[in-house]
Amino acid sequence: MMVHHEVLRTPRLRLRWFEPASETDQRFIIELVNDPDWVANIGQRDVSTCEQAEAFLRHGPVGMCEKLGFGLCMVERLSDGAPVGMCGLIKRDSLADIDLGYAFLPQARGHGFAREAAGAVLDWGRRTLGLKRVVAIVTPTNGPSLKLLASLGFADEGTVQLPPGNETLRLLGWSAAAG
Repeated sequence: MMVHHEVLRTPRLRLRWFEPASETDQRFIIELVNDPDWVANIGQRDVSTCEQAEAFLRHGPVGMCEKLGFGLCMVERLSDGAPVGMCGLIKRDSLADIDLGYAFLPQARGHGFAREAAGAVLDWGRRTLGLKRVVAIVTPTNGPSLKLLASLGFADEGTVQLPPGNETLRLLGWSAAAG
C-alpha cells in the first residue's frame, strides 16, 4: 500500500505529493497531459506510457519538490479519492518569481476545484514559505484561467515571452498583502 504524503486539505480536496512509481499517478498524468486543453494551453508533453509518465513526474513535479521543497501536487476529491487535477507552485528558470500552476481533468472543471486548490496553495505559500508575491502565466486565449486568477486577486501585469518557443503569455501577479 502506498503512503500518500498529504500537503494540504480543503473542504473538498486533498493535495498530496506525486508518487512516480504509483500506477494511479502515472495513469492520471497520461490522461491529463494528453487532454486537448492541456495541449492547447500548456503544450505537448509526449507522455503516453506509464514509463514516460514516471519519468515526467520524477523530472518535473517530484524533482522540483525534492530540490526546492515545493512543486505541483496531485489534487484528489475527498469524497472518493479520485484524482481530479494538479496544482502547486513552480520555479522556472525563465521567471524571476515563483508561479502558480494548475490543470484539471475535463470532468473536474466547473466545480470550483481549481479555485479551491489554488487558493489553498497561495495561502500555504504565504504562511509556510513566506512568499510575498506569486505570478501566473496564461495563454491569452485561456479565458477560464484568466477569470479564475482574477477571482484569486491576481492582477494583469502585461505579457512575457518564455522559452523554448518564446510564446507570448499573459503575466499576472499576486501579492500576499492584496491576496
